Amino acid sequence: MNQGDNSFSVISYANAQFIAVTPCRLVDTRNANGEFGGPPLQGNNTRTFTIPDNHNCNIPATATAYSLNVTVVPHGSLGYLTIWPTGGTQPTVSTLNSPDGRVKANAAIVPAGSQGGVNVYVTDTTDLILDIDGYFVPANTTTLAFYPLTPCRVADTRGANGDLGGPYLMAQVPRDFPIMEATSCHIPQNALAYSLNFTAVPRGPLGYLTVWPTGQNQPLVSTLNAPTGTVTANAAIVPAGTNGKISTFAYNNTDLIIDIDGYFANPGLGGLSLYNLTPCRVLDTRPPLGHGAFNGTLTPPVDVLNSSCQPPAEAQAYVFNATVVPQGPLGYLTLWPDGLSQPTVSTLNAVDGAITSNLAIVPSGTNGEVDAYAQGLTNLILDISGYFGPLQP
Repeated sequence: MNQGDNSFSVISYANAQFIAVTPCRLVDTRNANGEFGGPPLQGNNTRTFTIPDNHNCNIPATATAYSLNVTVVPHGSLGYLTIWPTGGTQPTVSTLNSPDGRVKANAAIVPAGSQGGVNVYVTDTTDLILDIDGYFVPANTTTLAFYPLTPCRVADTRGANGDLGGPYLMAQVPRDFPIMEATSCHIPQNALAYSLNFTAVPRGPLGYLTVWPTGQNQPLVSTLNAPTGTVTANAAIVPAGTNGKISTFAYNNTDLIIDIDGYFANPGLGGLSLYNLTPCRVLDTRPPLGHGAFNGTLTPPVDVLNSSCQPPAEAQAYVFNATVVPQGPLGYLTLWPDGLSQPTVSTLNAVDGAITSNLAIVPSGTNGEVDAYAQGLTNLILDISGYFGPLQP
């Protein structure tokens, strides 16, 4: 995968806040040739997608960043994919990897570039799918602020039967989850969208999982894919539906775990705005840059604030792309703010030992540090692409 560097700057130091949309498909290169369709992306090439030009999704030209789900359908081995704002220099970081050629997805918050475009580079030929679940614009009376939460488990269908427990998701049978019933997670009733991590524990190959706000029609998008049947996680921002519920649809039988790390609501005390950053490598444990793979709790914690990326001290939650390079099976990786006890959540899983990435919004901990725990020997790469902080005057 891409080694990365530590070049760092603020792309748009704007008070950007969130507007949720019904999940919508922006790009699918498996379709007929066109601006948002085929042909497939060719290896060692870059393609630009001007997001506001897709009128089906109604994303305005005023958007400063997009909340995307990036899915690859490789034509063979895919070293890595990188996505960044049009007009900017390609960063030496990766968004996802699929060296074994499997269908994989990863969430990403991507700044809007020239004319609202994003660039996508791939090392090898692949089809590409881009779905959107919301966007950020300068704060105004219609936008939602972000409120971080200590990472918390909302639902786990492997547990006893109940609204937030079993049974597992039956193939092609939608199921609703009443997120507000997870009272231990302290999600307020005024939450209008959730920052969630979904982990599928399939009972065989899982074509795809789709998540959307209850009360709306099921959209033609996917949240994650697990065609090999391995445990697979992906983050998503999901608007709250009827009575605060979200709906799920699994193409095949699977257990599902839902964790939360924050929510979006009307601006108020403690509400935060997004600040985009040029992607920068905070941590790479691989030699010679790092001290090597670890198992258990990473020591010392990741000092994000004083890393070469040096995000501002007012950052209260970091937007990471977390990538593991396991040395064997990795049960799970958990990221959480330093100074708190390790929560019962997971950030990603690589039980099959594959290079795996996931978006993670992690509250800043003591002195701006973040803790990591790995159930298995792995290297860890953390790239930062933004942070949430107080509204600037």
